[in-house]
Parts: sequence; structure tokens; C-alpha cells
Amino acid sequence: MNATTKALMLTLTAAIIGSTTASAFAAIETTWQKNHPRRTEVNKHLANQNKRIHQEVKEGDLTKTQAVALHKEDKQIRSEEHAMASQNGGHITKQEQATLNQQENAVSKQIGK
Repeated sequence: MNATTKALMLTLTAAIIGSTTASAFAAIETTWQKNHPRRTEVNKHLANQNKRIHQEVKEGDLTKTQAVALHKEDKQIRSEEHAMASQNGGHITKQEQATLNQQENAVSKQIGK
């Protein structure tokens, strides 16, 4: 596979992940916003990071490979948040929120380095 093909595949992968992630953020935020404020905060933070990642790629501060890795970390955090909520009747505890926020902050520090 030549460099152009690899670059095209990375671009397509990032675009697919980005559009899927953005759609998921929008659907989740409206469903949880009224009834689950801690989950809403966590997910808004993830949505903000998603936008920042895309902006940093656009500005050339992040490579597409770095963006894919950051999106993967955010997806892991979202999965963990979902698993926590599943164990608590659709809510997350303050401690779980703090844990997720710490993880989000670690990813946030990697954006725009």
C-alpha cells in the first residue's frame, strides 16, 4: 500500500469515527440531559474534546493518526461511563464522575501539544 492510499484510508477512518462519534454525542446528550446531570457533564466534556481534536487536525497541530488514537481513548471513556451507569440504574456516582473526569483530563492534555 503506497503512502497516498494509507493517507486516504486514515482520513476516511478519522471521518467515519468523527461522524459516528458526533452523532452518538448528540443522541446521548438529549436523552440524558434532563435526568442525568453527571452523565451529561461527562458526555459534554467528551463532545468538546471531539471538537477540539477535529480542530487541531484541521490546524495541523495533530496528525490523523494521533486523532484516531485520541478518539479511541475517548471511546474507551464513553464505554466505561456506560458500563458504570448500567450498574447504577442509569446514573453514575460522584466518585465515578470524578474518575471519568480525570481520564478525560488526561486525554485533554494530549490535544494540541
